[in-house]
Amino acid sequence: MDVFSMVALIVAVSCGAGMYNNYLKTKRLRGDVDGIEQYQEEIDDLRGRIEVLEKIVTDEKYELSRQLKELER
Repeated sequence: MDVFSMVALIVAVSCGAGMYNNYLKTKRLRGDVDGIEQYQEEIDDLRGRIEVLEKIVTDEKYELSRQLKELER
């Protein structure tokens, strides 16, 4: 194998490895976008549940019930 063939082979392998590396990075980033959307939906659901819990805890009947339970003890 002469020097020119060796240099051409090294350049070709380097370019191929760089392209494969970019492909893997792009694939990973696309997966992260799907994960972000999934987490955003979960966060929205949790916020809704927190709002319901806040309404229950700040309700006057809940406070009265809690005070009565403390008096019974």
